Amino acid sequence: MARHIYRCPLRWSDMDAFGHVNNVVFLRYLEEARIDFMFRLAPGDGSPSFSGGSVVARHEIDYVRPLVHRHEPVVIESWVTKISAASLTIAYEVKEADEGGTVYVRASTVVVPFNLAEQRPRRISAEEKSFLQLYLDDGTGSPAGGGDPSKDSPEDALVA
Repeated sequence: MARHIYRCPLRWSDMDAFGHVNNVVFLRYLEEARIDFMFRLAPGDGSPSFSGGSVVARHEIDYVRPLVHRHEPVVIESWVTKISAASLTIAYEVKEADEGGTVYVRASTVVVPFNLAEQRPRRISAEEKSFLQLYLDDGTGSPAGGGDPSKDSPEDALVA
């Protein structure tokens, strides 16, 4: 299972009055990593994969330790933990670049592909699923997921 690596610079304005990176700024960091993963690394030159739009259905963030401003970027590792018919879950660690580096945040995001023209959710295409499976680690040890594909997530109910 591969992990996407994004080097995220810290900005002076990311700090709050307590001298550490503000909690809401981490959502921006995760967004930058997710966009880099889903759009810049989307399969195929000229591929429409992921370019039709997506919406965030859920975020979960565990703040492990404070991060203070410095000139070196943090590393955001991201991978896929779930792929269903019409949603995917991306997990992240915001941490130091070195092996076994300090972890500042652990998080996950549920993303729903979205058809902007029709203003409604859509299903994940075969091309997108193939790309996502390269980064899949669902915790079962099975490279293909190991879950029951007939059991869709609540987000799948959005897609008729």
